[in-house]
Amino acid sequence: MNAVLERIRQRAFEALVLTFAVASVVEALAAQHVQHRALVALLALGWTLPFALRSRYPLWAPLVALAMLTAFALISPERSISSLTMPFVAALAAAVSLGLVGDRRQSVAGWAAVIATAAVVSSRSGNAYSDFFWTALILTLAWFFGSALGTRTEQARELTERVEAVERERATAAERATAEERARIARELHDVVAHSVSVMVVQASGVRRLLKDEQHREREALLSVEQIGRQALTEMRRMLGVMRASGEASAALAPQPGLEHLDRLIAQVEEAGLPVTLRVEGDRPAISPGVDLSAYRIVQEGLTNALKHAKGAHAEVVVRYIDSSVELEIADDGPGIPAGDGLGHGLVGMRERVALYGGTIESGPRAGGGFVLRAQLPVEGHA
Repeated sequence: MNAVLERIRQRAFEALVLTFAVASVVEALAAQHVQHRALVALLALGWTLPFALRSRYPLWAPLVALAMLTAFALISPERSISSLTMPFVAALAAAVSLGLVGDRRQSVAGWAAVIATAAVVSSRSGNAYSDFFWTALILTLAWFFGSALGTRTEQARELTERVEAVERERATAAERATAEERARIARELHDVVAHSVSVMVVQASGVRRLLKDEQHREREALLSVEQIGRQALTEMRRMLGVMRASGEASAALAPQPGLEHLDRLIAQVEEAGLPVTLRVEGDRPAISPGVDLSAYRIVQEGLTNALKHAKGAHAEVVVRYIDSSVELEIADDGPGIPAGDGLGHGLVGMRERVALYGGTIESGPRAGGGFVLRAQLPVEGHA
């Protein structure tokens, strides 16, 4: 979008320069008391068309226009100079353009060239010293206008660059947080799946030992299940090693926490200074280990944010079992999360966990004050 607007602006500026050039040539050919009309018309192109290249040559384009104005003054008699108005317009445009030059030394040198050109034109036109003074003052004011406009434009450009840099850093941080959270989820799910596969292997081994001697096919099938299960566990540990950051501790062999461990989590949060009320509604159905773990992590992250932004307030955790889903609500009556702070990377992690199982999550200010986080997860997960 910005590129399109810039292209439109450039085309409009080029059209303006072309119109200025045509008007200057027409005036040179039509005005009275103009001598050497063809040469003056050619010089008119010289003091107008260079402005079309100002973006590429910000210093030399207006200097060329000033040189053409000086040549016009040197070859024209007094009455010819006073008969044309476009040369003064070109001098104003040159003054503004030179004020826009970013390099201060070059800009001041350009102002000196403008005043020198005005002096040559004024001396050739027979104007009084007071006329030259007012002309120089007007051109100087035009130069100051260009300088101020250039400063504002540069500040706006720098501000835009800083905003874009912040947005890029924020996007990079979000992508990094997403990748880290996905790796964390994968490591946790590894423990869940590894535990289930280990149980399957142990049960297959136990059944195989209970078989009779003549049950060869059954024994071979169960032995194959054991071998494939152990191979799967080995491959999973290798994959986990690839995802694990350097220096990170090995995965715990204990089962991952679930909603049945919320009492212990709430006790830890209360020890840190945040009173928490837990309310469970409905009968707990059979929940897949992955969903159970994700629900626990969502509550953990919600309480962590409440502890961070609403310390000294009161928090409430509601676990609601409805049909084939579990609903979570973590609310506090604190001052709320400051504008621009948000839940940061924690919300990124919760969204990743919820999306993994096809659930939903929302967060925002709570009616009556405070903050609330709501999430819904299907009991069996998302295929």
